Amino acid sequence: MPNIPDIEKRFTYHAPKGDQPIKYEAMRTAFKDLAYLVEHYCPDSRERSLALTKVEEAVMWANAAIARNE
Repeated sequence: MPNIPDIEKRFTYHAPKGDQPIKYEAMRTAFKDLAYLVEHYCPDSRERSLALTKVEEAVMWANAAIARNE
């Protein structure tokens, strides 16, 4: 049986409310700092590209957690 509330939560726009924009910016700043570390210390390689992709994914999921669950 489909989980209708979960599907609705995943595929509905969640407008920022309250202090969420501040939280989003804090997340982006922290993850951007991590991306710069990866860029600086890891040799240019497929692995570095994957690491940067995962950092990008992580910030998106972190912000989704705030948007969907507060």
